[in-house]
Amino acid sequence: MKKIVFASLALALGAAMAFGQTTIRWAYWGGEARVKRSQQAIDIFTAKNAGLAVNPEVSGGAGDHFTKVDTQLAGGAGPDIIQMGGNIKDYVKKGVLLPLDAYAGKILDTKAIDKSAIESGTVDGKLYGVSTGVTMPALVYNKTLLEKCGAPLPKVTMTYDEFRKYLVSVKAKLPKGVYPMQDIGAMSTNSTPFGYWTGYNATPIYSAATNTSAVTAKDAQKYLDLFADYRKNGLVPPADVAAGFAESNADTSAIIAGKVAIGFIWTNGLAGYQAATKDELALIEFPGAAVQKALWQAPSQFYTVNKDSKNIDATVKFINFLVNSPDAAKVLGNDRGASASSTARATALEGTDQKVLDYLKVSGPHTRKEGDHLPNDTEFNSTLYLVYQKVAFGQISTKDGGQQIYDLIQRLIKK
Repeated sequence: MKKIVFASLALALGAAMAFGQTTIRWAYWGGEARVKRSQQAIDIFTAKNAGLAVNPEVSGGAGDHFTKVDTQLAGGAGPDIIQMGGNIKDYVKKGVLLPLDAYAGKILDTKAIDKSAIESGTVDGKLYGVSTGVTMPALVYNKTLLEKCGAPLPKVTMTYDEFRKYLVSVKAKLPKGVYPMQDIGAMSTNSTPFGYWTGYNATPIYSAATNTSAVTAKDAQKYLDLFADYRKNGLVPPADVAAGFAESNADTSAIIAGKVAIGFIWTNGLAGYQAATKDELALIEFPGAAVQKALWQAPSQFYTVNKDSKNIDATVKFINFLVNSPDAAKVLGNDRGASASSTARATALEGTDQKVLDYLKVSGPHTRKEGDHLPNDTEFNSTLYLVYQKVAFGQISTKDGGQQIYDLIQRLIKK
């Protein structure tokens, strides 16, 4: 990968010197599939914009990406486009990013971009990041497995009562050792389903404005009781089976291993999961989403511009293409999230990319603004996982677990 990147950089620089081209440097992270999709978008853009070249500077992971970018910025040689994640505010504070408000409605068509996506890239009243797309929590199901065993297919939208009845009906059809649903509470990232549950029950985990939580010990216990019921009735795997799947990617997923019919996923991960199995996968909402509008759209990543870029107009023009162009949407798909642009979404996509858009059309109206993150939320996530596992393995009761979750939340707020 490094040899390819360095070679492409040398070629791009050589072309710039020989022909006076403007070269846009685009730093991002990702695997082989993302590199391929991104290059296809580059080829379309440069074919339509004579004199402009785009040089991708790719890192395998986010950690390597930011280490390299930080070094480049410190040396005054940062890339034009810096791909950001949830740490965009940190880089705004560092003073290295360019506010894009002056380009909005001109080079950058912000009217076509969802309001929530604009808000997510706005820091201290200024637009610093353009959303690469949005991703949403979802449940993924193995359509092929359900059809093979004669089980009914799920409705996209169900209440909690409907969902439990559905799981019971599926259990009666599945072969021994295969369970209706993954134990999503047993994930190391189980603060997402817990956050959904508290939002659904109108008891949000945290309010930054008041520095308080609406979650009581009894509220937290209800979450543990929900999955204790599922576990007792064989609707999710036993604790020892569930613990065998890290659920960090498709390779460590119970649904890909064929142990469950339904699992948890973020929508931008569907393509990777589908690529890992020959069975057909599809998406449904978390139960109750339509009743309480309890889902949320999260920005996948952001395109940001280095304030010291020497090619600002060309750089913003390329970002506008990536975000708003139907041609770009066709090749980029949902790899960096489902497009937040109405013009980009107008094009028909293929395969899993279209499945994600179809899901968003149903679930989009069932969303609300994402709630505030609990202070020290990394510690919250890891400790919540440990408490959940103690309950699942019968070491403590759901009541004691609820109290421990409540105490944890209060401790992190005061920390």
